Amino acid sequence: MENRPGPDHRQPPFDVPPVPYAAHGAQGPYAPKHPQAQPPPQPEHPRSPPPPQGFHPHAWDGRHPHDHGHPPPAWDTRGPQPPAWAPPPSPRPPDEGIPGVVFGAVTAGAVAVTAMAASVLMVVNGPREDPSPVPGTDLSTHYDEDLLDRPVPMEIDLVEHPLYDAPMPEAVDCDLPSLETSSDESWLEFSTAAGECLDTVWAPVMEDLGLHPEPVEFEVSTDSPDADNADGYTLAYYEIDHHRITVVLPNVRELGENVPDSEQEMVWLALMGHEYGHHVQYATGILPVTHDLRRDAENDSEELDTLRRTELQAECMAGVALGSIAEVGSGDLETVNEHFNSGGDLETHGRATNRAFWLEQGWAQDTVGGCNTYEAEQRRVT
Repeated sequence: MENRPGPDHRQPPFDVPPVPYAAHGAQGPYAPKHPQAQPPPQPEHPRSPPPPQGFHPHAWDGRHPHDHGHPPPAWDTRGPQPPAWAPPPSPRPPDEGIPGVVFGAVTAGAVAVTAMAASVLMVVNGPREDPSPVPGTDLSTHYDEDLLDRPVPMEIDLVEHPLYDAPMPEAVDCDLPSLETSSDESWLEFSTAAGECLDTVWAPVMEDLGLHPEPVEFEVSTDSPDADNADGYTLAYYEIDHHRITVVLPNVRELGENVPDSEQEMVWLALMGHEYGHHVQYATGILPVTHDLRRDAENDSEELDTLRRTELQAECMAGVALGSIAEVGSGDLETVNEHFNSGGDLETHGRATNRAFWLEQGWAQDTVGGCNTYEAEQRRVT
């Protein structure tokens, strides 16, 4: 198998686009207008708002928020006031009596009414005053300034990834349709059903990690991307940007000629498990990091070391999947190793003995940590 993007023999580096972030604010509605309760009508003044109301191709053995009615000004309605000083009052003539008092009261009342009328007239026709702001909530307290900060890039540690702490998935039932290898439609039906089963197997692991990856799509291709490739040939590949696994029909049929009919479905289920392993690597951020490491490698040897560790981890994840499917037994694991991992050594996917080792490692361990190929000693990843 060789890790590459599509038909090209070499896989170029892939840049994984950043995940967009969005900050959301909320603004409550303005309060309804409160009309004046009693005459005289007051002019409408501007209001202040109230406080607010919240994607390696991979290949197997071949090649991824009041109205202020202003009260009238404090006009003095008591009429003219005497100066601070005043002459002493004159003695009241004896003949004025009570009528004089009444007349004085009426006169004072007339003065008061006149002054009040002037006061109202001045309120209606006088210049408007800017309303005083209404005390309210400080809007700044409703916003989190941290939302304005750029998100801190997530760092992926290939050696100490939380994926390795995840327990092995529980066994699931996987009712696969019979595979008629000569039929393109049967291949598509079989691979799609295998993918749905693998979704079920890996779902608890993804949930424990707080991940919600895009579902994988499956396709079949009648064209082989290989051209005189001396290092095996592509049986299937995973495309990162489409979350898609494509089965290369001419090549699987060629290899299938050497597989007994009774073992065909188990062998190809393991192939799907390997490709799905690349999907798990992508969903957990591992695969994009390995692409960067390969792109930045100082020499071919360093690049190939990263590629082999990535491919052998996917093989180990195939073992995890097989061990989590109720219908698969240990004899089936031997069948897979016989047809896939007992032949020649591959520079891109490792020696046959190491491929078999990692498939069995994924099958037998208690946690996904058994697939930590990035921490493995060199002899296990050559």
